[in-house]
Amino acid sequence: MEPRRKNVTALRKWFGWSFILLLIPILLSLLLSSGQAVESLRSLPEALDERLPLKEPSAFMNSYIKDSEGAVISELTTEGQNRIFIRYADIPPQMKELFLQSEDKRFYEHTGLDFEGTARAMLFNAKNKSLDQGGSTITQQLARNLYLNHERTYNRKLSELLISIQLERKWSKEKILESYLNTIYFQNSVYGVGAAADYYFSKSLKALTTAEMAYLAAIPNNPSFYNPLKHPDRTKKRQERLLQLLADIGMLNQNQLKAEKSQPIELAIKKKEERYPDYTDYVMEELKKAVASKDKLKNPEQIKSAAAELIRSGIVIETYLDPFLQERLYTANEKYSDESHQSSAVIINHKKHQIVAMSGGNRYKKHEFNRAFQAKRQPGSAIKPLLDYVPYIEKTKASKSSLINANRLCIETFCPENYSKKEYGMVTLEKAFSQSYNTPAVRMLKDVGIGKAAAYLKPFSFSGSIPPDNYAAALGGVKIGFSPLELANAYTAFGNGGQYQQARAIKRILSIDGTVLFEWKDTPMQVWSNETNTVMRDLLESVVKKGTGKKAAFETNYIGGKTGTSNDYNDLWFSGLTDSYTAAVWFGKDNNGSIESIYKDGSLLAYWKMIMGGDQVAEER
Repeated sequence: MEPRRKNVTALRKWFGWSFILLLIPILLSLLLSSGQAVESLRSLPEALDERLPLKEPSAFMNSYIKDSEGAVISELTTEGQNRIFIRYADIPPQMKELFLQSEDKRFYEHTGLDFEGTARAMLFNAKNKSLDQGGSTITQQLARNLYLNHERTYNRKLSELLISIQLERKWSKEKILESYLNTIYFQNSVYGVGAAADYYFSKSLKALTTAEMAYLAAIPNNPSFYNPLKHPDRTKKRQERLLQLLADIGMLNQNQLKAEKSQPIELAIKKKEERYPDYTDYVMEELKKAVASKDKLKNPEQIKSAAAELIRSGIVIETYLDPFLQERLYTANEKYSDESHQSSAVIINHKKHQIVAMSGGNRYKKHEFNRAFQAKRQPGSAIKPLLDYVPYIEKTKASKSSLINANRLCIETFCPENYSKKEYGMVTLEKAFSQSYNTPAVRMLKDVGIGKAAAYLKPFSFSGSIPPDNYAAALGGVKIGFSPLELANAYTAFGNGGQYQQARAIKRILSIDGTVLFEWKDTPMQVWSNETNTVMRDLLESVVKKGTGKKAAFETNYIGGKTGTSNDYNDLWFSGLTDSYTAAVWFGKDNNGSIESIYKDGSLLAYWKMIMGGDQVAEER
């Protein structure tokens, strides 16, 4: 029987070699004959170069967002695929051999195709009328992973063979193996040996034991069957067979083999890092602005595509997020916000022009509507410092003790009233501002002129515009409205002598190897004089010391701000600053609705006080 078996084996080998060798020129001829005469047939390498140029694949990797202390707060994957690229030199020899011995022992001998293995697989498939057997080399598997799909058709298989030949011609064996080990599938959306080590063991690849490497190497052969989260016993059995292969080539002696097989496998599944989604969602928005600036793009679709490609390439986004202050926001949300209303807030270090914390809403979840930068709400009296008082003081050189009329007035059909419905006669600017009287603010806007006053808002790039000849704007009646981020950004000028520079969340964008790809190059601009700013700081301080914002007061070097309330108590605001930080807080309902009771209980001001360090001063941070 033994000689007969040998004859059958030899026949199968011969048939396999003949079949494959016949298929390749046939397919190549078909490939070349599309629109060309048969006499144009050239050599195989020339034909492959023309028809299969094999563009370098843009293998994608995970990207990361880090806080100001360097901790990862968000991991960004492309198409939900977890990938960490590991260079060939950094892949341990054991991991390489585990795949070479189990998948392609003749890897360094063949030129992409192993005819004996392929013939054996085709005979099996023909006999069983199926396409279940592979017999693919590592090069063929890589060709499939990079350039093809996983359909079990002969057309795809033949394309795979030709691409494999090209890969062997164009790439070194080291590059092929490196690419293969970084693209194979380990189940649970994990691709590549680096991501597998990180996901299943929460370790770097180099930190794994040989037993752990073999356990991982067991998975790709049949990822669902050897899924360690569902079938750990199956994975363990295959791991032991793979360890035996290492012993067979002398990489392990018998004592080591026994020790590795008996080593307990304890998975430590790494959960995807996703902290502070309010802030990281804004970082992704700012990333698009960074890409537009870097590549000088204006088309929204091009910007979106370029940002996605940058993330796909593997980057580290360093941010200014202060986890201490961010946690303060969450604590304030829990204490002062409930189901009756929503809230949002932004904290900026105005000395450094850094967005350090952001709340997008109560118990905000990733990709929700982020009220900190997406909500556009009527600002109420919070607009008065910017639109009314600054332009008026700039024009008249008024001081906080200068007088202004606080009686009723009408401008055509517009007849605003003070909140109390009372008239106060001539009052100081400090009195009018701290008590948020309405009629003096309208008089100031009328004196300056809407057009000239609105020009002071242009540097801040508010999304809301000031309607021409609509003096209700003096009290916050603007088109579209402002976001907390926009208002906080504008108020930072009061902390910088009247100079404004847009605050950023992103510090730098780096490639995975640490190369700096982008940094903001912002410069400050003077939007009003330092003399006007000095008067405004006194006015803002009076609001907290003896005006409508007294409940926001706490002991610190400087504190000032302005309250704001829109019609029918739909929006409540407080925007203000200390020596180092500026913050804007908004309370309201997404679809409008009165929150008068919230206004009266003073919780908005208590919220602002808490996030700014009223119970534990944050100025030294």
